[in-house]
Amino acid sequence: MVSILDGNTFMVSDARGDVDPSPDFPAGLFAWDTRFLSKWVLTVDGERLNALSVDDLQYFESRFFLVPGEPTHYVDAKTSVIRHRSLGGRFEERLTVLNHRDEPTSLTLRMEIGCDFADLFDAREARPRPGQTVRMVEDGRLRFCHQRNRHVAETIVTSTEPVDIDESGLTFRIELGAHGTWTTTLYAVGIIRGAGGRDVRESVRGYTEVRPEKRQELAEWLARAPQLVCDSEALQRTYRRSMIDLAALQYTGLTSQVRLTAAGLPWYMTLFGRHSMLTGFQTLPFVPEIARQTLWTMALLQGGRVDDFRDEEPGKILHEIRYGEPGGFEEQPRTTYYGAADSTPLFVILLDEYEQWTGDADTVRQFEFEARAALTWLDTYADLMGDGYVWYECRAPGGLENQGWKDSWDAISYRDGRLPGHPRATCELQGYAYDAKVRAARLARTFWNDPAFADQLLREAEVLKDRFNRDFWIEDGEYYALALDGEGGQVDAVASNMGHLLWSGIVPEHRAPLVAARLLGDELFSGWGVRTLARGQQRYNPVGYHSGAVWPSDNSLITMGLRRYGFEEEAARISLTMIEASRYFDGRLPEAFAGYDRSLTRYPVQYPGACSPFATSAGTPLALLRTLLGLLPHEGHLTIVPAVPEELGRIELIGIPGRWGRIDAFGHGRLRMGRR
Repeated sequence: MVSILDGNTFMVSDARGDVDPSPDFPAGLFAWDTRFLSKWVLTVDGERLNALSVDDLQYFESRFFLVPGEPTHYVDAKTSVIRHRSLGGRFEERLTVLNHRDEPTSLTLRMEIGCDFADLFDAREARPRPGQTVRMVEDGRLRFCHQRNRHVAETIVTSTEPVDIDESGLTFRIELGAHGTWTTTLYAVGIIRGAGGRDVRESVRGYTEVRPEKRQELAEWLARAPQLVCDSEALQRTYRRSMIDLAALQYTGLTSQVRLTAAGLPWYMTLFGRHSMLTGFQTLPFVPEIARQTLWTMALLQGGRVDDFRDEEPGKILHEIRYGEPGGFEEQPRTTYYGAADSTPLFVILLDEYEQWTGDADTVRQFEFEARAALTWLDTYADLMGDGYVWYECRAPGGLENQGWKDSWDAISYRDGRLPGHPRATCELQGYAYDAKVRAARLARTFWNDPAFADQLLREAEVLKDRFNRDFWIEDGEYYALALDGEGGQVDAVASNMGHLLWSGIVPEHRAPLVAARLLGDELFSGWGVRTLARGQQRYNPVGYHSGAVWPSDNSLITMGLRRYGFEEEAARISLTMIEASRYFDGRLPEAFAGYDRSLTRYPVQYPGACSPFATSAGTPLALLRTLLGLLPHEGHLTIVPAVPEELGRIELIGIPGRWGRIDAFGHGRLRMGRR
């Protein structure tokens, strides 16, 4: 798979640059959850091309070097083709054909083109779209138009060179001299029209930048971030890759004033509550604007009514936005969908953390109402059982059965593999709620002029902590239950969620060593990272999405939690293995990778279908740097307490932004990790 992207517009093709999708490979040109090109296949004299090499130039452009037929050592190619494609202003592909003969030649170049206007998930499942699609040749362009009632989507393809156009594609008759060269540029523009015919979303031409400006924009993004100087080539590489991927995932949505962070390519090129906020948290010492923009958007879209179709409630923070046709016709609830129980406390957590790093008191005061509404949601709508815990139960048709960060249908299970009934209260949700109350108490006392509310929140947090440590602790195993079921029983699977409890601070000091030992034990720790579900559980599967795979974002929170409780070596061990794993993914940590033991595979195994890039995975190396250098805002200052493994050597982070201006941090490897 080869991809280019610009915000939530992206093109996925095979190694030849062709788009010829199948159910196993839903390629195409997508924008706003709609596929605007479903076929884009190049031939020369009726023959498909084969790749010599692919250059991944920038996240928004790539170049394919191709020849007709199979190249061999014995027969030199007489013709070669270069496809240079880019996003930024519009989708464009520059075709260059080179004649390597010492005599003239005639060639027929053909681009087969198709548009199905499938929603992203329809494309993944190969489901047809309702409505009518027509193809038209007009005014030197090929136009595809899809209409369903008043919903109209179009794709328009043009060329800079004379071309024969039919309803299935473009044909060029080329005359090349000896060692001659021929070029043309193809443009594709996607449009979604409003009910009155007005262009409400020019999908593939959603920005005004051209490539030079995109390069400049990326250069400025990288220049604003702290500069990393270190001995570890793997760390240096994954840091730069992460910063570039974070830039690539920025898109303009909802309003032209705020840039949002898409969650991941290809399935989540949209705003996701939890992943956008966790990315904001991870990146605060590097690009604090991600957190600020996320807070503004989440506040703008906060739930204001009870709507079962969208799992919406007053004060609840958004789970995701979808822009595709199914949402508009209410075939699914996800135009704005609120089926997440963790996004609401995470909003309060991020608001407090953002102020601690930036000193932006105005934003904290401006979002007092939204933060109070989120806290009220925790105490009312989230407390389905009336026992003070955060529970969830899906009400939306086609909504999510699980509404914590592990939201796949089988993610929450007992040790023996049974699935609990509903509602469910997962352990990390209680930790998030505890942390939100503690942090909100600081905000109420310092910024909202409400010390009585602050005292109330602290009392509630302590009551929650005491009750949680009574009801979720499994005495005979000395670990925290994954969840409570609807009858209040413990869902006793051993899972990575307990690491989030360290991050939130709900674990008492005397139990923290037991949790740390579990996380680094052979059942959970693969040698490349902490698995989502421990080996030995009935549903454990090393290639299970939430039942055994390793998630970098999960591990980033675990490392921060371990460091919070003083487990320097344990946090450094996980950080080191994540950095080592990044080497096998060209510096880009994917959404997840398989949970096989390191001794078995000797390298991390790709998880099938994982998003890459993925926002919280791109944020993970930044969070690991924060952990290794011990960066912590405290009373208006930045404390730096390094705990770096000797394998990484020297680490220097220059120009860390914050309320203190810019500060440099330095650490040198002193912890001996050894090998497990």
